[in-house]
Amino acid sequence: MLAYKLAYKNLLGAGLRTWLNVFVLSLSLVLLVMAWGILEGWNIQAKKDMKEWEVGGGEYWHELYDPLDPMSFKDGQGMIPPEIEKLYNSGEAVPVLVSQATVYPEGRMRNILLKGIDPSQQIVKMPASLMNGDTTVINAIIGIRMAKATKLSENDRVTIRWRDANGTFDASEIRIAGIFHSNVATIDNNQIWLPLDRLQKMTSMKGHASYIILKRGLMSAPTIPGWIHKGYDVLFADFNTIIKTKHIASSTVYLILLSLALLAVFDTQVLSIFRREKEIGTYIALGMTRWQVVWLFTVEGAMHSVLAVIAGAIWGTPLLYLLSKYGLAMPKGTEGYGFTLAEKIYPVYGAETIIIMSVIVMAATAIVSYIPSRKIAKMKPTEALRGKVQ
Repeated sequence: MLAYKLAYKNLLGAGLRTWLNVFVLSLSLVLLVMAWGILEGWNIQAKKDMKEWEVGGGEYWHELYDPLDPMSFKDGQGMIPPEIEKLYNSGEAVPVLVSQATVYPEGRMRNILLKGIDPSQQIVKMPASLMNGDTTVINAIIGIRMAKATKLSENDRVTIRWRDANGTFDASEIRIAGIFHSNVATIDNNQIWLPLDRLQKMTSMKGHASYIILKRGLMSAPTIPGWIHKGYDVLFADFNTIIKTKHIASSTVYLILLSLALLAVFDTQVLSIFRREKEIGTYIALGMTRWQVVWLFTVEGAMHSVLAVIAGAIWGTPLLYLLSKYGLAMPKGTEGYGFTLAEKIYPVYGAETIIIMSVIVMAATAIVSYIPSRKIAKMKPTEALRGKVQ
């Protein structure tokens, strides 16, 4: 207890030097929590958007379908199985048919994917109901990214060309019935959505689908021959890899921030031992052992981190709260990335994250404070009384 009281008095006696170290440590702590919270907020927000817009409660893929291999689209589709048909009729699943095509906006050529979905579906937030209306023309919807890439607007008409199941090319004019805005790029980039029955007829694939989106909260996913169930562990695998990579890359920034703060504490401890040689000798002369003095200086250095946690809570809490409430705007151009990224990311700070970061900062500060303090243990009693450190 004596060591803590002496350490506290020594810190207060150091004045501005102590508070500068405390501020630097608290700044590093707040930035560490903020950076981690941004990645965690992105992770939670992106998965929520993907569930709402793209994957629902999971999917069934045709056994030959591979969304990363366009060559699989021709054979990667089949008749909707009876088990899925029952779910479809009860509103618990919606089939999607995928086909390659070419669009010709303003005379330019662009390879795209045609995707068919039921306009009356309620499984995902896709505004498929916009495709209802005039049946004399093929109504389609596109995402905001596709609209910018092709310079198409609502009610524009454009020619598309596709190949049916027999390998025969065909072409027709479609009407852009609506443009939707979604954070999920994988349902937007180079894609045009059509009514499912219309696309099945165009491609001579009546009753066929490439994959099935299931309703969220569906209790069971039966085994269906020829179809493979894909849960969140598979559907989010690529995104989880991105998040892990970002955490690894961010760890370098975390290390630099923490090292700069710890360097200030280390320099302070070295300078303190050098300037307080007579004080160290006095402590030993009064009966303290050399290791008790080492412990005193270690505690003194470590208390910087305790004060830093308190200071960080005082000025960092309002800042982190405002960021979580109003979000952090992403720079323009990120919407063209191939993964889910919202215009604003709302950081999420868990109590576990804050505690872990605080413990890391305090432990690292204690270690850095102990390293230069070990020199005191090498002092000879006679030299200590003279205030000379070897």
